[in-house]
Amino acid sequence: MRVSVIGCGHLGIPHAAAMAELGHDVIGVDVDQAKVNLLNAGECPIYEAGLPELLARHTASGRLRFTTDIREAAEFAELHFIGVGTPIDADGRSYDTAQVYGAIRQLAPHLTRACTIVGKSTVTVGTTLQVTALAQRLAPAGAGVEVVWNPEFLREGHAVEDTLRPDRLIAGVTTTEGEKAIRAVYAGIVDAGVPIFVTDPQTAELAKGAANSFLGLKISYINAVADMCEAAGGDISKIVEILGIDPRIGAGGMRPGIGYGGGCLPKDVRAFTASARQLGADQAAGLLLAAERINESRIDVAMDLITSALGDRPVRGARVTVLGAAFKPGTNDVRESPALALAQALQQAGGGVTVHDPQAVATAMVRNPELDYTSDLPTALKGADLVVLATEWPAYQQADPMALVGHPVNPLLVDCRTTLDPEPWRAAGWTVHQLGRPGK
Repeated sequence: MRVSVIGCGHLGIPHAAAMAELGHDVIGVDVDQAKVNLLNAGECPIYEAGLPELLARHTASGRLRFTTDIREAAEFAELHFIGVGTPIDADGRSYDTAQVYGAIRQLAPHLTRACTIVGKSTVTVGTTLQVTALAQRLAPAGAGVEVVWNPEFLREGHAVEDTLRPDRLIAGVTTTEGEKAIRAVYAGIVDAGVPIFVTDPQTAELAKGAANSFLGLKISYINAVADMCEAAGGDISKIVEILGIDPRIGAGGMRPGIGYGGGCLPKDVRAFTASARQLGADQAAGLLLAAERINESRIDVAMDLITSALGDRPVRGARVTVLGAAFKPGTNDVRESPALALAQALQQAGGGVTVHDPQAVATAMVRNPELDYTSDLPTALKGADLVVLATEWPAYQQADPMALVGHPVNPLLVDCRTTLDPEPWRAAGWTVHQLGRPGK
């Protein structure tokens, strides 16, 4: 098929490259000419595992190209994916869908023949029907323009894998033509056995918010239990093992730490909470709001652990290395990053903070230029009074504590992600403290 992807960010770039990998001819559209030039050169402005190689391969082959001209995309493609951003609105609760409606207003007047618009952006329930009415009113093709909502369930750091081999597809449709189009564009994926759920648009819209909110609830729940372990002297890692073996629960997404971040979970939990209130589901809203509050308290919990680990030594004047800037491993995305929020809190408490990250130094410097950064781990550790693990990159988990012990003067490690095996570090002379686990 001839496909366009409108919006080239953390969602649109991986999706465009993956559609080319599936055999489609793809044109990506973005308003940023500099970004378009970079993408057409086969260079990737974001970090995602496997994405640079995919992008380079398909831009070189001619199967994938990028433009700022939405008219060109309208004339070229028979199916248009909308992957623009829907950040949280000024009210802090609902989605700002201005980019979605803006994309439709720019695209629709150029749609002179029957085609399908497929929404990927996360939106408030009811958006599909409004977008359909707008597109059909503005398009010369009128009712020949179908609109399908196809929410993404990408994990940042795994976006390529999750697009090419998702665990499920959802299509919110109103006509059989819309269903046929979505089955055609994803034929390779569906033929490989991936289940597809064809629903009404409202169900599809709610499914995305429900999935991400549940993940937020799960993370907040295990963090609340970690706080109980901290108070009682219990071991949260053992509780995760005990709960995770239950097939009704599972250990996935149940890692205690400093909370969830990124461009999806925080805004989706907030917006789903707002939707629950708007729909009159007050008890659901109360449950979701509790998860939000637990998540928002995690930086204070981490600061309390750090203060306890330092003992008589104050944070003020301490040389602090924060390991991790991205909100999770596998990406350079620092939106609502708990790691950077913790680094900020340590700096505000008077610590001299240096942040290390394998991929996200450049993006973090833009968002938080007041912090010091390095991409060299030995440099980050040299002379540190305190090392704080804030993002669970494999490089940190695989690091040799014996090789690193000579760098800090008094090696003190606070693992705020409860992800390291503490024994090799302690054997190497480090003092290790972890959230929700007894210290030694």
